[in-house]
Amino acid sequence: MARIEKKTKRYPSDMTDEEWGSVEPLLPGVAKTGRKRTTDLREVLNAIRYMVRSGCEWRMLPIHFPPWQTVYWWFRRFVRLLLFRTIHDIALMTDRERLGREASPSAGIIDSQTVKAPAAAGTRGYDAAKKTVGRKRHVAVDADGRLLMVNLTTADISDSAGAQQILDAIRKRWPWIKHFFADGAYDRRQLLDKAIFLDFVVEVVRRTDTDPGFKVIPRRWVIERSFGWLTRYRRLVRDYEARIDVSEAMIYAAMGTLLVRRIVH
Repeated sequence: MARIEKKTKRYPSDMTDEEWGSVEPLLPGVAKTGRKRTTDLREVLNAIRYMVRSGCEWRMLPIHFPPWQTVYWWFRRFVRLLLFRTIHDIALMTDRERLGREASPSAGIIDSQTVKAPAAAGTRGYDAAKKTVGRKRHVAVDADGRLLMVNLTTADISDSAGAQQILDAIRKRWPWIKHFFADGAYDRRQLLDKAIFLDFVVEVVRRTDTDPGFKVIPRRWVIERSFGWLTRYRRLVRDYEARIDVSEAMIYAAMGTLLVRRIVH
């Protein structure tokens, strides 16, 4: 990180020239008609990365970036274009190939994370198990912990119900995945029946001892580390977003930043 910070212009979250070179081809091109673009999209992405990492509000972006209204307008356009998810998925496949793996994973781990959400967030629920009012992130990661898919719901939705929506959608993005590892919360007949119908295998990994306290459990520790990566980004420690799609874009922006930086540097 110290070497990377020397390459950035102002903030540690800024893109280096190498990172910008890998992301620039994926951005919207200049329109052939109409007024010429005056906004530097690199600065827009730097502002979004700064906000996700630091957790600041839109109106509190530093003056070094474009006006917050401009940054927000471009952010919403990027969300509609699924840009953050595209950057993340391409970086994920590149990172897997860099380590000698197939681009599309064949196995994954599923779990959920409940985060607090203030009243301004709008849609939220109560997770009785965690005693938390907020939203729940139903997450699937590959065997190394890279994010494959996230499904956001209110916190009162069960783990198995949220996982069913992941099974419905994940085959379109990652067609070769077949096997999932999960904890005991996913040992539910409806989920397992659906997995069989969709040609998935859900293997429940249980603790082998009865001693209280934290234990490193095979396979399941990988996704716990992924949750730790998410909470490094202060914007994701709580879910402040009023819209689910915006909250999902923030997650992909964070994890995409992590992967792009890992590949380039």
